[in-house]
Amino acid sequence: MIEQNIFLIGMMGVGKTTIGRHLADLLGHEFVDSDVEVERRAGADISWIFDMEGEEGFRKREHQVLRNLTARTSVVLATGGGAVLDESNRAILRERGVVVYLSASVNKIVERTRRDKKRPLLQSGDLRERIATLLCEREPLYRETAHMVVSTKGRPSKAIAREIAHDLSVRPPAHLGASTKGRPPKAAAGEGPQTLSAAPHGVAGASAHRPAARSA
Repeated sequence: MIEQNIFLIGMMGVGKTTIGRHLADLLGHEFVDSDVEVERRAGADISWIFDMEGEEGFRKREHQVLRNLTARTSVVLATGGGAVLDESNRAILRERGVVVYLSASVNKIVERTRRDKKRPLLQSGDLRERIATLLCEREPLYRETAHMVVSTKGRPSKAIAREIAHDLSVRPPAHLGASTKGRPPKAAAGEGPQTLSAAPHGVAGASAHRPAARSA
């Protein structure tokens, strides 16, 4: 039985919430979404927080929420796309659970977010250019933080969740002990995060739950 916390990171639109819900069901874990919790505590949606406090104010709220949520046990946590920008967030995630980076191409992210009007960082300028810039800035941080990298290209969310659960049960990330608290694990020389892949099975499924306003 997998008891570790599982933290999903990656760009907006890659399916962290949908995949996270499926994964939590498979593992018997609690599912939590940091963006939803930020909104709950603020009593306002993320767009309002950005308007009134700017990105800096939102990131401070996000950091406090991540500190609290990652202190729980047996949770699957979907993080905001920019959570890894804060070095202390990256350390907390690696120290307290298994970090899974859900990757997707610029084209796929554009396809999934082009009609989304709730992401503050995507509401100005050319969408493709903005996403490409954000991905370029964040990709190294995602990979630095992740214990595992999972491609979401052309695959249903349930299949991705099943693969993550299976891989964790038979091949836990190298150097990750039974307890994930304490110092962040270090990869051996020449080792990076594990990468999972499988033959395409279709298009990522849509969540049956009403989405909250999302960060970027």
